[in-house]
Amino acid sequence: MAGHSKWKNIQRRKNAQDAKRGKIFMKLAKEIYVAAKEGGPDPESNASLRLVIDKAKNANMPNDNIDRAIKKASGSQDGNSYEEITYEGYGPGGVAVMVKCLTDNKNRSATNVRTAFSKNGGSLGETGCVSYMFNRKGYIAIEREDLETNEEEFMLEVIDIGAEELETSDELFEIFTEPEEFEKVKKALESRGYQPATAEITMIPQTYAEVDEPVQGKIEKLVDLLEDDDDVQEVYTNIH
Repeated sequence: MAGHSKWKNIQRRKNAQDAKRGKIFMKLAKEIYVAAKEGGPDPESNASLRLVIDKAKNANMPNDNIDRAIKKASGSQDGNSYEEITYEGYGPGGVAVMVKCLTDNKNRSATNVRTAFSKNGGSLGETGCVSYMFNRKGYIAIEREDLETNEEEFMLEVIDIGAEELETSDELFEIFTEPEEFEKVKKALESRGYQPATAEITMIPQTYAEVDEPVQGKIEKLVDLLEDDDDVQEVYTNIH
């Protein structure tokens, strides 16, 4: 699954997010609001809410912000009505790009995403034009320095608790699961004392595109511009 590319992209995204933390918290609050609105305010009985709360805590979002978003969703007023839309297209070099939005204005989102593509050497495509290149997977990364067991024992342990695949590198262990098994595997790892550096349900490319440095720079510029949009929650590419 070439997971290490996933980790590299997460690290790049995290560095960019650190520079604009307020915007990230706003997007997470929106995601928490929608999850609580749709499935109820109790994370124990709302798996989607549990996942986004974990994601928010991983981004160091204050508990007050999390609680405020849940309470807003539980309030008597209807508040904003958000719709999840995924746009698909091609970036420079033919790289596949998927853009997940949570928006209260579809026309605004479509215009902004289309403009970002066209101004950065890409093109927005039809629904389904690149999504077939990705698989929805649970992804858990544990840094090697946080592991107090040998690689072979850990691999057996991970497979035993329901993981689909494990990839290793000098830096970390990357665990892939089916989306339905993600929470079970994550909880089992945490109960054994392992602390994930990141854990999320995401889109993993089936194969990665190899591009030269100039194209890589253009793709990163496109991704940064998209992620800076208030309606955009996630951007996925198949760049290596």
